Amino acid sequence: MSAPTVERTSRRPSGSTVLIVGGLVLAVVTAIVLAGQDSGRTAALDPDNPGPGGAQAIARVLEDQGVDLTVVRSADALDDTDVDADTTVVVTSTELLGRSTTDRLLDRTAAGRLVVVEPGPGTTDALGVTELPTTVQVDDAVSAGCADPTYAGLSVAVDDALAYAVDGGCFPTDDGSLLVEPRPRVELLGAGQALSNDQVLRADNAAVGLRLLGTSDRLVWYVPSLDDLVADDGVSVSTLLPPWLRPALWLVAIATLGLMVWRARRLGPLAIEPLPVAVKAIETTRSRGRLYRKAGDRAHAAAVLRSAARGRVAELLRLGAHPDPDALVRDVARHTGRPLAEVDALIGPRATPPSTDHDLITLADQLAELEKEVRRS
Repeated sequence: MSAPTVERTSRRPSGSTVLIVGGLVLAVVTAIVLAGQDSGRTAALDPDNPGPGGAQAIARVLEDQGVDLTVVRSADALDDTDVDADTTVVVTSTELLGRSTTDRLLDRTAAGRLVVVEPGPGTTDALGVTELPTTVQVDDAVSAGCADPTYAGLSVAVDDALAYAVDGGCFPTDDGSLLVEPRPRVELLGAGQALSNDQVLRADNAAVGLRLLGTSDRLVWYVPSLDDLVADDGVSVSTLLPPWLRPALWLVAIATLGLMVWRARRLGPLAIEPLPVAVKAIETTRSRGRLYRKAGDRAHAAAVLRSAARGRVAELLRLGAHPDPDALVRDVARHTGRPLAEVDALIGPRATPPSTDHDLITLADQLAELEKEVRRS
């Protein structure tokens, strides 16, 4: 931020510091008393708002110090107000600024000095700030820390603020400065709460506010209105993205579309078959076998093999469709001459499932051999 000229310094509010602080305290007390009354102005940092979030206290002190204060509440009213080199225009309620009103504001205040309080992502680019502002929590008072003697030795203390990544700003934080000058005679104040009725007496907020807004003979306080916006104004998703991210998103979208085309399944002509479709038993058996092998469920495969073997053996011995498993084991052992324990280990209800694929194949061969023996007997 450039150092102020002698002429600018000479326009600071006159009077001793004690009188200024005393008048400010009186204004705050008056604002608190009037807070319960309906003033019709409830917007944050409104110069006519006596509530905790309003800025009536500092507005009255500025008037008491001889600053000619004019409040305008529309872009048309601002156009009808004279703005010259001895005029400072301060803008609050900046969330109501659109692209058209921001450009209109810059054109109208080109001859004077402009102070914009807490501009958001939708308006900072038009004001000369390329990086998006960052919301910061201000735990301790932040010292000026800049070359501008206007704020030498002062500090601000607020609950939260917006920090702007602009070189040479005052009241620096890890994420940027709370007061910056991105272009000549245009200043952005991210610590807007320093002007509010309930926080103006914290740290050196009062002195910072008076020096920021009281350096000119005339102060025009512009409170934007929704009526100032046009149809294509407002904050869109694109305004919230950094400029380098937009081409990257387009590149990712094109790459994703190309990947989808490359990996998409290419469908051939439809195959028409008469219904019902006959499927060979061997194909069904092999398909199930592949599914069992892929799933690794040897226990279930062994149970299917044993159940099928019991059914075929019971049919050969004419024991019915659902014979008793233990009785079936005894009859098979008697007809084949095998030991009862050996037959029970093959087709018994408590047979141990195989632990490997080799054991499963061996079980299938043993069951087939057992069926042959029963058939011969």
